[in-house]
Amino acid sequence: MHGYWLLVLHSHLPFVKHPEHDYFLEEHWLFEAITECYVPLLKHLGKLKSEGVEFKLTISMTPPLCEMLRDGVLMDKYKRYLDRMIELSDKEIKRTSNDFNFNKLAIFYKDFFSFTKSFMEECNWDILSVYKRYKDSENLEIITCGATHGFLPFMSYNEKAVKGQIEVAVNNYKKHFGTSPKGIWLPECAYYKGLEKILDDYGIRYFFTDTHGIIFGKPKPRYGVYAPVFTESGVAAFARDFSSSKQVWSSKEGYPGDVDYRDFYRDIGYDLDYEYIKPYICPDGTRVFTGIKYHRVTGDTDYKEYYVREHALAKAEQHAKHFVKEREKQVMELVQYMDRKPVIVSPYDAELFGHWWFEGPEFLYNVFKYMNYSHVVKPVTPMEYLNEYNTNQLLEINPSSWGDKGYYGVWLNEGNEWIYKHLKIISDKIVHYASVYKDTTDPLKERVLNQMVRELLLAQSSDWAFLITTKTATEYATLREKEHIFNFLKLETMLNGDVDIEYLQKLESKNSIFQEIDFRVFV
Repeated sequence: MHGYWLLVLHSHLPFVKHPEHDYFLEEHWLFEAITECYVPLLKHLGKLKSEGVEFKLTISMTPPLCEMLRDGVLMDKYKRYLDRMIELSDKEIKRTSNDFNFNKLAIFYKDFFSFTKSFMEECNWDILSVYKRYKDSENLEIITCGATHGFLPFMSYNEKAVKGQIEVAVNNYKKHFGTSPKGIWLPECAYYKGLEKILDDYGIRYFFTDTHGIIFGKPKPRYGVYAPVFTESGVAAFARDFSSSKQVWSSKEGYPGDVDYRDFYRDIGYDLDYEYIKPYICPDGTRVFTGIKYHRVTGDTDYKEYYVREHALAKAEQHAKHFVKEREKQVMELVQYMDRKPVIVSPYDAELFGHWWFEGPEFLYNVFKYMNYSHVVKPVTPMEYLNEYNTNQLLEINPSSWGDKGYYGVWLNEGNEWIYKHLKIISDKIVHYASVYKDTTDPLKERVLNQMVRELLLAQSSDWAFLITTKTATEYATLREKEHIFNFLKLETMLNGDVDIEYLQKLESKNSIFQEIDFRVFV
C-alpha cells in the first residue's frame, strides 16, 4: 500500500425550528437531508460492515444539525412528513398502474420512504446514536464545527466572539458524542491567521483548508496538499485535493451530470395536477419538491427520459471503479516525489450524496468496496495519518475559504454587508454583560442572558449571508437575521427592567438550540 484517501463529508444545515406552525417549508431542508442523505449513507455503512469491507471516513456533524436531529418537535414533524410521503407513494402506485416504467418507480419510492421510517423507528428516532456507533467502532471520525457555522474571520476583531463559537461547539459535541472533538471543519472552510491558537486552546488537533490555503502558504509546502502541515501552535491543517473533489461535485465535468442519473429538478410536486398534489405541497398552495422524481438527466434540454434505477446503479458502480483507479494513478505519481505516503483529501458537502446526486450513497459504497481490494490506496482518517506521521512541515497558512473565488466575498458583499455592523454591536454587548453578570445567582437573569447568547449565535450563522448572496431563500434568510438581532436587543431591555416571561418562554421554545449553554463562555 502506497498512499491514503481521506474522505470528509461536511454535514450541516442551519437551525430551523418553527413550533408555531404545523407545516413550515424550510424545516423540510432537514427532512429531505435525513431521508435522502443521512439514512442512505448509514444504510450503506451498515452494508459495508456486514460484508467485512474496511472503510474509514470523516464526517463533520455541526452543532445546529445535531441539535435538530435530537429535537422532539422536529422529529414529530418528521414522522408526519414520512407518513405523508408513504401515503403519496401509495396514491402514485395506483395512478401509474397502467404504465409499467413509472409504476415500478412508484413502488421503489414506497419502499424507499418505508425503509427510512423503519430505520428511524429502529434507532428510536435518534439517528445520532447510529453515527456514534460507527464512531465507537473507529470506522468513522466525527468532527465538530463552529457553534452555528459562524464565519470566523469576520469575528476576529473580538477574540471572545470566536472563542464563544468554538467553546459552545466543543461542549455541544461532548453532550452528543460523549468525548471531546479532535478535529474541526472551519465554517465555510474559512481560515484567518491566528485562528489555530484558539483551536489549540480547546484541544482541537486539526482542521481543513481549501487548496490555496496551503499552496500559497509560507514557506512553499514541500508536499503540496498531499500531506498535512503544522501551524505554529502545533495544530495540523489538511488541504483539499482539487482533482478528486471536482470529479465528484461538478455536475458539468463530474459524475453527477451523467445522463442515467436521476434528474433533481423534475418532481411530481411541480409536474402533476394541482388538485391531486395539493395535500402534499405547501398549505398555501406553493408547489414544492416531494422527492418523488421519475426522470433521469437525459441531456441539457428540457426533454427527460424516465429514470431506470438499474442503469443508474450500474453507472454508480462504474464511476466508483473509475474514481478508485484515478486515485491509484495519483498515488503512484506522487510517491515518486515523496518520502512518505501521500494523503489525498476529498471534502464534500454531505448533502451532495443523496439529495443533489441521488445515487451518491451507492457511489461511496462502491468506492469503499473497490478500494478494499486495492494494493495502492486505502482510506484513512486524519488522526490515523497524524499518528503515523507525527512530524510535519511548519507553515504559515494563507487566509482562504472554499467559497467562490476562494476568499471571503460570498459572505461579505453589497447584498449582505449590512449584517456585520449589527453582529459587532451585539457581540460586544454580550461580552460586556457576561463580565458584568458573571457572578449573578438570579435564575431569571441567567435565563435572559443565556437566551441572548442563543440569539447572537443564531444571528452569526454564515448561512443567512450565503443565502442572500445566492438569492436562495433570500426573504427567509433576511427575516431570520433581523429576527435574531431584534430578539437580542429586546432581551437586553429586560436585564435592567421587567422580564416579559411569556416572550422569553416563546424564544426558549422556538430558538431552543444549546440547552446546556452558559452565557459565561463569553467572559
